[in-house]
Amino acid sequence: MRGCVGECWAGFVGCLVRRKQVDATVARAEGFQLAKRLSVFDLIAIGVGATIGAGVYILVGTVAKEQTGPAITISFLIAGIASGLSAFCYAELACRCPSAGSAYHYSYLCVGEGVAWLIGWSLILEYTLGGAAVARGISPNMAVFFGGPDMLPAFLSRPTILGIVVDPCAAVLVFIITGLLCTGIKESSLAQGIITTINVVALLFIIIVGGYVGFKTQWVGYQVPGGYFPFGANGVLAGSATVFFSYVGFDAVTSTAEEVKNPQRDLPIGIGVSLFTCCVLYMLVSGVVVGLVPFSQLDPDTPIASAFASYGMNNAVYIITIGSVTALCAALIGGILPQPRILMAMARDGLLPSFFADINKRTHVPVKSTIATGIFIASLAFSMNVDQLAGMVSVGTLLAFTAVAVSVLILRYIPPDITLETSSSLPPKTVDSEFSNDIMEFKIEKDEGCELRRRRMAGWSIAVVCVGVLVSASAASANSIPTFPRITLCGLGSAALLCGLAVLTFIDQDDARLTFGESGGFLCPFVPFLPVACILVNTYLLINLGIGTWIRVSVWLVIGVLVYVLYGRKHSLLVDTVYMPIVLQNEHEIDDVSFS
Repeated sequence: MRGCVGECWAGFVGCLVRRKQVDATVARAEGFQLAKRLSVFDLIAIGVGATIGAGVYILVGTVAKEQTGPAITISFLIAGIASGLSAFCYAELACRCPSAGSAYHYSYLCVGEGVAWLIGWSLILEYTLGGAAVARGISPNMAVFFGGPDMLPAFLSRPTILGIVVDPCAAVLVFIITGLLCTGIKESSLAQGIITTINVVALLFIIIVGGYVGFKTQWVGYQVPGGYFPFGANGVLAGSATVFFSYVGFDAVTSTAEEVKNPQRDLPIGIGVSLFTCCVLYMLVSGVVVGLVPFSQLDPDTPIASAFASYGMNNAVYIITIGSVTALCAALIGGILPQPRILMAMARDGLLPSFFADINKRTHVPVKSTIATGIFIASLAFSMNVDQLAGMVSVGTLLAFTAVAVSVLILRYIPPDITLETSSSLPPKTVDSEFSNDIMEFKIEKDEGCELRRRRMAGWSIAVVCVGVLVSASAASANSIPTFPRITLCGLGSAALLCGLAVLTFIDQDDARLTFGESGGFLCPFVPFLPVACILVNTYLLINLGIGTWIRVSVWLVIGVLVYVLYGRKHSLLVDTVYMPIVLQNEHEIDDVSFS
């Protein structure tokens, strides 16, 4: 009995760590090919539109008044740099593995099926709740055009049915955007570009007109008793953590990697330009607003409109409202667009039913997945107030950012050195106990074992870094425990982090990284320092999301575990595969050629 339990447990663990092969030809051979129609300008439109939501129109007042004062510009800069760490990691993996699935796909290639499922399942939650929350925010923002919330017409109002405040306008808008996304990726990116342009024009209006007024009035907002840093450095850092989530959305660019004409060139440009554009706009808008009005007098609900109204420019509120509404629409498109591609990628790998992997022959987009996504998001937007669940959106984003950074470390130091073959494709002489499915880890010695020792050392170092980050970030955030244990744990975690980082710094990176996936393209700089810093930042933010958020997320993750155990684990395409070293695969290929 004990032996059977041990075998079952070993088999389950083997399922969690099995990794798929990076092979772009697999998708084309099976007919799962999306249309390559996106240019770099389409990617920038998708990235900027998905990132700049209506949050900037509200965050400026809340953060400046409560955390940073006039130094909110510095907070946006720090948050932009922190987001840039993840952007660098995404850019390299998107070039190496330009396939749909984004962080789920990269985790499956580099970490394993268990982590990949966790990331994919969390991203489904993120895009669903994020889309529903954005959709429900549109009709209140349009109230200014009708004289206030009580004057909204019937089609924009929120009636109460059976004690539930429903939002028909939000559901209809989700269905409209779902229909747009079903028409094709080029059409969707064109609409996103138009909507994003209107939003950017509104932000430029705020910057130019507000800047003119500021210079004319000597920037009275900066002439406050507390100076530029009234809350000190701690306030600036706390503000950075708050505004960090206003940069979430650029990862939507990588979800369309399979539909880009020239992914090695365009994906890094699209990610970088999108993030840089958002950072510059955020800094300029926040700098202008806190300069027009002292931060203590800002309205936390409508900071920009109230700042302009204080100078008698009441009509500016209409332009600002147009900007916020178009920002919400662009964010809704950017939120719905990636999810069908995540579902499609998971269905391709057998972890979800094949229904989600179907590609429409005419539009070359996953229409069935898009419709299913639209129905689910519209249902939530119609019947639920998801404001209390908004924190759950951040979990998927931060988990994905962390997994991508870990994947970069694995790709550089211990890239997969095995290939996958179905048992039927192996030559008869190789189907024996040596290459049976029970052998899930095949070790190769190169150069008298030096390469194997290097890989082991690198693997343990990456694990030590991750554990050190988790311990130090947890200890730094645990304000409820006594000071001495907290400092001790923080010191131990930091020591482990630094030791692992030192080892990764001095050992060589694997030469196989140069041939993994597509050749050429962008390479993440400052490895291992940049990915480790990315892991540290995202882990710290994850821990500080709050116990209530994690309890709610845990319910979703438990459901995901059940789905994986009952369906995904058994239907995975890796069930019938045999793991073998790449060098042995090459030998078999040579033997086949010689025999023919």
